[in-house]
Amino acid sequence: MATANKANNARLRKLYDEKIKPELKKQYGYKNDMAIPRLDKIVVNMGCGENAQDSKKIQGAVADMTAITGQKPLVTRSRKAIAAFKLREDIPIGCKVTLRGARMYEFLDRLITIAMPRIRDFRGVSDKSFDGNGNYALGLKEQIIFPEINFDKVDAIRGMDIIICTTANTDDEARSLLKGFSMPFRTR
Repeated sequence: MATANKANNARLRKLYDEKIKPELKKQYGYKNDMAIPRLDKIVVNMGCGENAQDSKKIQGAVADMTAITGQKPLVTRSRKAIAAFKLREDIPIGCKVTLRGARMYEFLDRLITIAMPRIRDFRGVSDKSFDGNGNYALGLKEQIIFPEINFDKVDAIRGMDIIICTTANTDDEARSLLKGFSMPFRTR
């Protein structure tokens, strides 16, 4: 699998260097190559919700996240007690991973080319989920769309949030960057 990861990384990185970067430079008229938008990091977050009381559910979420991203996640804990949610202070409530470099490109490649086409009734992702600073947020309803997850061994269906952080200053620049990576934005 290590050689496949390097090939995927080389493919997306090569695509960015040879095709996307020159197009963005021409489209927006950048004078300096360092001003051209690029991917900074991808943050993947998975919450366990009501299942947080059971430590096996947290372990299942950590195992799923490790399989999907190839990196061990950080277990997130509650900061304060909220009685309405039956939540006590400092109990595990989810997990998150920050991907950079080769793992980031490899995850983005698998997300766009393998996982998203496996979503039922998929018509593309919204092009309105930008935050105004060039970052894109995406929510998935189930983790089983990734081929690394064995459907028979899943203890619970969990959703996840994926935030793609770029160095772009505006949403239009970030949208152009992600379109270059073939992000399937919904057409109107």
